[in-house]
Amino acid sequence: MIHKWWHRIIRRRTKPIPEDVAILWKRRLSLAYGFIAWNAFGILIYNIYQGKADWAHYHGLKSDEEKSIPPARAWANTLGIKNAKVYKIAGFTKVDEYDIVQGEEVRSNSEPNKEDTEELSQ
Repeated sequence: MIHKWWHRIIRRRTKPIPEDVAILWKRRLSLAYGFIAWNAFGILIYNIYQGKADWAHYHGLKSDEEKSIPPARAWANTLGIKNAKVYKIAGFTKVDEYDIVQGEEVRSNSEPNKEDTEELSQ
């Protein structure tokens, strides 16, 4: 919302344009915006296809070790949360649940994690 004093300054220093000219320029700018947005979307899809989806890792701002950290633990570290309970949800079902204690992932013994189930199946 524009403040009244700012609105008064703009009105005092500019002269109004005809309505048909304003509509013409609105149409031109909306077409330019649509063209630019469509091209930006295309560039995004192209970069994802080329394997550059994680731009920080691609440009060397993130190490391989940082990339391997799960997102829940990375956000807990970023926000400074030492103890957290993490729920992994897929659709409407809970897939996984674990705790983060002092910045490290701790799984309960009652539920086997992926590595344990893979070892048991082999």
